[in-house]
Amino acid sequence: MGYACPVCDTPQRDGEHLAHHLAFTAMLHGGDHADWLDERVDDWSEREPAELAAEVTPHAAAAEYEEVFEDTVPRGRPDVGMGSGGDADSPGHDHAHDHDHSDSSPGAGVPDPESVDDPEVAEALREAREMTREARDEPSGDDRDTDADTDA
Repeated sequence: MGYACPVCDTPQRDGEHLAHHLAFTAMLHGGDHADWLDERVDDWSEREPAELAAEVTPHAAAAEYEEVFEDTVPRGRPDVGMGSGGDADSPGHDHAHDHDHSDSSPGAGVPDPESVDDPEVAEALREAREMTREARDEPSGDDRDTDADTDA
């Protein structure tokens, strides 16, 4: 259970997340979030999240906050608040496209640099793969399995 933003009804995990949401939205976009905070908390921009949370949570309605994790939902932003929790069958996920959800290996769905016509794109893909290998401490070049399924 969390809190609904009293301005836009966006669900937030807890009071501190609500405080962050209100403050960041007010600082970045002004408008209704800034006006709401200005009316209720004079020095809101100077407050720590816990202090601001204590001031704003009494004005917020309790709301269902669906916990979703990146490794449990399809790529992209989960449909939080749409009753789906980011499920692949949610309204925001159309299966009219052609891809396989079963392969979760690194590089899945990324084209092989050798199959790309644009030399700049191919070089960018090669560099990205090398950076990923370095970050994961994976072997590169001849040390790596060159099976087409690995890079597909």
